[in-house]
Amino acid sequence: MEEILDFYRRLSDNNTREWFDAHRKEWAHVKALAGKLTEELIDGIASFDASVRGLRVQDCTYRIARDTRFSADKSPYKNWLGIFVAPKGKKSGYAGYYLHIAPKGDRLVGEHMLIAGIYCPEPLLLKSVREEILDNGAELAKSIDAAEGFRLNEENKLKRVPKGFPADDAHAELLKHKDWCVEKPIDENYLLAEDFVRRAVGEFRKTHGFIEIINRAVQYAYEEMM
Repeated sequence: MEEILDFYRRLSDNNTREWFDAHRKEWAHVKALAGKLTEELIDGIASFDASVRGLRVQDCTYRIARDTRFSADKSPYKNWLGIFVAPKGKKSGYAGYYLHIAPKGDRLVGEHMLIAGIYCPEPLLLKSVREEILDNGAELAKSIDAAEGFRLNEENKLKRVPKGFPADDAHAELLKHKDWCVEKPIDENYLLAEDFVRRAVGEFRKTHGFIEIINRAVQYAYEEMM
């Protein structure tokens, strides 16, 4: 892990194509280490969530190159490592388990983090999760409380309950969300511990009930599309 952290620290300070080209062999080594970490996370999470069994590294990781076409920030490379373990892979639309490593911070998350949930779902999935909250809001709230040590991210939500949903619902605050993620900040001592993967898997296990409820709603939406 130290080699991964060190590479991303230096990349943050030297985020140019010239620097990256000069360190491609090192990146290949770091990428292999990140791949091994991803495999260990997949195996660990699959021990309590069979829906992620059989995922490959490429199903859960992202290219280091940034798409700068529509961004004011023209830095060519991501200065963070993200691993998203979700049923059928990172592009499936399902909720999952996300490890974010950002040694010098970043605009996306800002720090090292364990996150579980669904981020910016497409409209039909968003509607389905809200309908699930109407039917089983107490169950979802209980699953959030069960994820001890995690907090529900409150940043991406509406000021009012969306049109078509009752403003006086007992779980109106949950209905306002545009995504549903629980998160737990971690520090570098946590990342560098020899038993990091075991500990991270143990933390993610606490969020399994939350993920199951969200993915139940996602599955309903996909079935309706068929």
